[in-house]
Amino acid sequence: MVIRLPEEVNFIIHTLENSGFEAYAVGGCVRDSILGVKPKDWDITTNAKPQEVKALFLRTIDTGIVHGTVTVMLRGCGYEVTTYRVDGEYEDGRHPKEVTFTANLKEDLLRRDFTINAMAYNEKDGLVDLYEGCADIENKIIRCVGEPKERFSEDALRMMRAIRFSAQLGFEIEEKTAATIKELAPTLSKVSMERIQAELIKTVTSPHPEKMKEAYELGITAVFMPEFDRMMVCEQHNRNHLYTVGEHTIRSMENIGPDKVLRLTMLFHDIGKPECKTTDEDGSDHFHGHAEISAKTAHDIMTRLKFDNATMSKVSRLCRCHDAKIQPGRKYLRRALHRLGEDLFPAFFAVQRADVTAQSDYKRTEKLEWIEKNEKDYEEIMKSRECFSLKDLAVSGRDLIEAGVKPGKEVGEILNRMLEEVIENPENNEKEKLFSMFLHKE
Repeated sequence: MVIRLPEEVNFIIHTLENSGFEAYAVGGCVRDSILGVKPKDWDITTNAKPQEVKALFLRTIDTGIVHGTVTVMLRGCGYEVTTYRVDGEYEDGRHPKEVTFTANLKEDLLRRDFTINAMAYNEKDGLVDLYEGCADIENKIIRCVGEPKERFSEDALRMMRAIRFSAQLGFEIEEKTAATIKELAPTLSKVSMERIQAELIKTVTSPHPEKMKEAYELGITAVFMPEFDRMMVCEQHNRNHLYTVGEHTIRSMENIGPDKVLRLTMLFHDIGKPECKTTDEDGSDHFHGHAEISAKTAHDIMTRLKFDNATMSKVSRLCRCHDAKIQPGRKYLRRALHRLGEDLFPAFFAVQRADVTAQSDYKRTEKLEWIEKNEKDYEEIMKSRECFSLKDLAVSGRDLIEAGVKPGKEVGEILNRMLEEVIENPENNEKEKLFSMFLHKE
């Protein structure tokens, strides 16, 4: 097998080889090259010690020199060069107590998580595949290097990485690897929420967000998101639905683009349903008020997982309004635009469409036609530049003060009344008209 290495990577490898050392491209970049995917980063492994690497290149950065990693800078890009190493005991399930440098490439590859990430390559030796990673790529398998219990005991996050790689690549997790994840899943509690969040995002924005079901089945979500587990077993005996809340959630994620905010919205949009479920005399289930509870629960979960404020705000707002029924007519849509905000309205339609197409066939055509009509009205509102927020109102607070209104609460009250009028009747968004309608003449 021949892999085309970038010129800079070859330069680093050849420089090390010409100085008597071994060097290989290693890990994800080799995996991606075999898969025909352009690698985002190129990592290099070598038997040269960090100080020996630093001596061979003009510009280096001590990225993680304690663990043997030096970043070599070439033409403004960084390439991590790491000394072959053997990890010591993992006392906390996250970090090795110490690392020991080794001269043996085989030992270095053995410490890596999965066979597909434990391959090395250079032009001289070709592909070094000691643990059958290439065969696992061929068979679409995620399998631990060596004993799964050792690999997951070293770093519990590797269990989430197994799900993530399965989701990104469409691979299946090998039976022994999966069984070990199920056994050791509770140890994921040792891992920081920031690291879990990063893997969760990569999983839900992957081509296969349905792998979240496997995360549930293997006991992973129970550790950091038990609310998801409750959705998976929450039945929906209702003419609008075919699936449990969890199955509906997974299908809705499949029905929307791989944008982070959109996928997270679908993950959380019904997460409040188990809390507010009621069943009537006919055996039909109802979930009154679930959108508001889902928005709050989503915010709580994202806070727990250390999400940024912007993402939490957008996802919570979309969850809160995901099933809003907007009456026909542009004035009702303008009101909805005012409540939700222009920035999220295109996403609102995508969320509603994904939600409906993950439900039963009951009135599906009518529901989708309703969404399409609202979308067309939205386009007309934007094209006509109709006002639905204070920023587009023809009158500003300064205008009112200059007209004699006392600064303070009254200014805001008048502006809001003007905005209500303009949302109802956009043709009145003119300064003179609004003044005559809302300001008392002397």
